[in-house]
Amino acid sequence: MSQQQVVAQLAPHGVLRAAINMGNFLLVTARTASGDPDGCSPDMARAIAESLGLSVQFVPYAKPGELADDAEKDKWDIGLIGAEPARAEKIDFTAAYVEIEATYLVPAGSPIKSIAEVDVKGNRIAVTARSAYDLWLERNIHNATLHRGNSQAATIEMFQKENMEALAGLRPGLIGEVGKMPGSRILEGQFTAVQQAIGTPKKNAAGAAYLKKFVEDAKKSGAVAALIQKHGVVGRLSVAPLT
Repeated sequence: MSQQQVVAQLAPHGVLRAAINMGNFLLVTARTASGDPDGCSPDMARAIAESLGLSVQFVPYAKPGELADDAEKDKWDIGLIGAEPARAEKIDFTAAYVEIEATYLVPAGSPIKSIAEVDVKGNRIAVTARSAYDLWLERNIHNATLHRGNSQAATIEMFQKENMEALAGLRPGLIGEVGKMPGSRILEGQFTAVQQAIGTPKKNAAGAAYLKKFVEDAKKSGAVAALIQKHGVVGRLSVAPLT
């Protein structure tokens, strides 16, 4: 694989178009003075562009599902979202560069003490539609029922208004909510760890191979850990294991 091949695939329009999930508050933590997204995810895209001698153009998406939907529409060249089998049908993903724990919040007075007790007939789980952890729950929940909100705020409102048994979410986000719901608890452990990765449309074989090596090198060199430190998300994001 030559760098010329990689650039031809990842930047067919002369610039690296990086699709960013703006809804992930851990990976996009601010905006630059010019208005571009800033955080671990945008910085990974900047580093990839720099390594190829390219400029980067950010393509923001409010939701990861919408980003994935555009994989074959020539709207972006690399996409930074959670890697999931449903998305991998159209996108060739790297291994994860960071992981985020996903767990449940239960309301005051709930008899549920562990994650294993959530998937029980009659229990209702509130979850944000098409999030990476929603896709995981769709494959793995067999007895409880999933109830989806179109946004995190809508999901939380539904959970409270309808007195549901569990609210699924990323642990850091749930920590921010537990203080607003007196008596509520976050369950220990995780039902999954969302694998935040970098993908490119499946047609880009050389580009995908380059991205996979880039991510492994960034984890091994400490570059990913440095981004977590830089953007103040230590303890909320973890560097994913080397593959």
